Amino acid sequence: MQREVVERLTRTPRAVCHDSLVTEPVRPEDMRVSDVDRGAVEGRLRRAHDIGQLDLGEFDERVRSVWAARTRGDLERVTADLPALPRGPGRRQVFSDTGGGIAMRVLTIVWSSLAAVNLVVWGLVVVSTGEMVHPWWVWVALPPGVALAVLYGAGIGRPPRER
Repeated sequence: MQREVVERLTRTPRAVCHDSLVTEPVRPEDMRVSDVDRGAVEGRLRRAHDIGQLDLGEFDERVRSVWAARTRGDLERVTADLPALPRGPGRRQVFSDTGGGIAMRVLTIVWSSLAAVNLVVWGLVVVSTGEMVHPWWVWVALPPGVALAVLYGAGIGRPPRER
């Protein structure tokens, strides 16, 4: 039985629908929307209002239309006349998305976690003994930190420079 279904699906160039009432595929603009979709469009309208593309009355009217929308087409009509939002400066990337950048990100997280744990343990020893103990945590944190800084300085995992 399963082999027959697989053979039928591989022979047929279009997907098979097992619901006998569905005869035509739904167009993208007729697809139903969720509250998440409506919330995203409301956020888009809010940003448009914040930069002065919409006045308060028009913003309010459009937000009401967004929450009354049932399909993707309804949502598209609400924002169709708005130009694309200007991209803000955003956050500068510290590590690249290459293998080297991912490795440096992981190593930095591991190094900082180990350094923090050792610092806390040293602090607890100092507080519990009541005397100043040699800061041994520096010897745990400093050499790997210097190695990571040298690798980053050499360009390993660093994002490309913006022009």
